[in-house]
Amino acid sequence: MAHSRPNFFEHLHPPTIPARSASFFYTFGLGGISLLLVLVIAVTGMLEMFVYQPSQEGAYNSVSEIAFEAPYGWFVRNLHYWAGQWLVVTATLHMARVVLTGGYKRRRGNWLIGVSLLILVLLLDFTGLVLRWDADVSWALLVGTNLLKDIPVIGGAVYHLAVGGNEVGAATPVRFYGWHIAGLMVALVTLGMWHLWRVRRDGGISHADRRPRTDRSALVRTEELATVVVLAALGLVSLLWDAPLGPPADLSTPATHSSAPWIFLGVQELLRFTSPLLGGIVAPLIAVALVAAIPYLVDRSDEGEGLWFNAPGRRAQLVFGGVMLVVAAIGLRGALR
Repeated sequence: MAHSRPNFFEHLHPPTIPARSASFFYTFGLGGISLLLVLVIAVTGMLEMFVYQPSQEGAYNSVSEIAFEAPYGWFVRNLHYWAGQWLVVTATLHMARVVLTGGYKRRRGNWLIGVSLLILVLLLDFTGLVLRWDADVSWALLVGTNLLKDIPVIGGAVYHLAVGGNEVGAATPVRFYGWHIAGLMVALVTLGMWHLWRVRRDGGISHADRRPRTDRSALVRTEELATVVVLAALGLVSLLWDAPLGPPADLSTPATHSSAPWIFLGVQELLRFTSPLLGGIVAPLIAVALVAAIPYLVDRSDEGEGLWFNAPGRRAQLVFGGVMLVVAAIGLRGALR
């Protein structure tokens, strides 16, 4: 009897997986959904490249052309924007699931890759926001990039590398366009492929007890259904809510009430009470370091792997939850201001 060739979803899993991993509700498909959103971002981004002009004069006008003149450009742009926002959420929830189930145990290197991927997602969101070149980019571009100058010793060089000069100017849209496409997106795809390969090499979702094993077919069918549901929801949101686009940016007179994008509201709030170095550089680095150190310093045990809220990983769960709670609380305070 002939067997059909494995499809894309099946190739993401080994032929058999631990039985406990076969339930969709063990992972909620968050890793696969994040991958799907990256694919949507990549495809819609390539379509936008045919119209977008990375220059001070052309950036805003070309985004307006995509949104209001190009056939179905508004829908492509909305898909690109909302997929990017959803990716921040699903990638964060995916990491939370890994912590709560002890999935980082025995896979410490892959945990660091995952942390790096989340950082790249945040930077992609930031650079994509700037490429709109509307009045709402004032905080993100001027304040956000000026924080780089406060990095000890190398701050000036990093700032020059980011904006393409000693100050924001004509080279900045080109530089951010290059970072967004050729720098960050390439890095995200490369690390993402490495991350998926390591998961598959280790036999799928990790468990200390890998027996009994079961065929991947049932899980794959559920993931395919989840893909259809996510795409339908993303399409509906893109039909009903347009991606934001304010008036053209005038960086010579930045808006006095400009606000940070939602993912950086916490940083903006910290800057109200602390120095740029402490609030914009040190505090975020401490948060990243605490999360990255979970499998190395907080929980080095391999016990409890694959179990939700496992007791050996309780300290790791508290550290991760505490970091996320503090970040959310500071961001919410900024949002309500």
